[in-house]
Amino acid sequence: MERIGIIGAGRAGSALGAALASAGYPVTGVSARSRVSLDRAAELLPDVPVLPPDEVTARADVVLLGVPDDRIGTVAATLPLAPDQYVVHLSGAHGTAVLGDVAAVPVALHPSMTFPGGAVDLRRVVFTATAPPAAEDLVERLVKGLGASVQWIGEQHRALYHAGIVHGANHLITLVAQALDLLRETGIADPAGTLRPLLTASLDNTLRSGHDALTGPIARGDVDTVAAHLAVLRGRTASTYAELARATVERVTDDGRIDAATATRYAELLDRQQAPERDRTREAPR
Repeated sequence: MERIGIIGAGRAGSALGAALASAGYPVTGVSARSRVSLDRAAELLPDVPVLPPDEVTARADVVLLGVPDDRIGTVAATLPLAPDQYVVHLSGAHGTAVLGDVAAVPVALHPSMTFPGGAVDLRRVVFTATAPPAAEDLVERLVKGLGASVQWIGEQHRALYHAGIVHGANHLITLVAQALDLLRETGIADPAGTLRPLLTASLDNTLRSGHDALTGPIARGDVDTVAAHLAVLRGRTASTYAELARATVERVTDDGRIDAATATRYAELLDRQQAPERDRTREAPR
């Protein structure tokens, strides 16, 4: 098995290194500078020596860059990499171009998973990879060794890929947090318990059936209900609700669930909602 070296004991790099070690890969060194990184390395990689980056690189066949996106290229350029090595970064937004003209075989390998700071179960996680043919066998073996799977995309699609997962995951958190705030305002004692069954079913149904899983007032054509929502949300989350409502109206119009007249009523309602927002911010109409 290839020897793994980790540059930067960030959340993702440390967790992936720990998972690879558990899968039998020898992790021969990790670099860490801050107290938080040193503590994380001690927790997740207790038997791995903490070394300077050049020593970590010298001991490894696969150099894993667990550094922030804006430091990937700079850090890679400082490492004494060789043509018989692989250098792997974990950014979703970048392909291999960010690594610059390194001597090692470049790999972009992004796990579609959150890393809260501890050990993470990567079984059944999908990794998205961009790499030259010379790295394909290595990537397949590393990922399958973790019990995960890999999909391949081109360099030109990395930003679109990352936008998709961020829009789905990060913005979902914002949306649910807003919903929890609204429920708390009503005095409900357990907002999370109220939402959990609905959110769980909705997410599962959407992942299985896509847009066909949509239910609710917009899909039913209940324009007056949506108007009531916008009225009570004014000064709270009306703008977010309106933007998502407009996107939802477009979808249910396209698939024929509401007719043109109903779609027009929704458009007029949402335009009225946006007009005061433009007046307050002095933004031009879009």
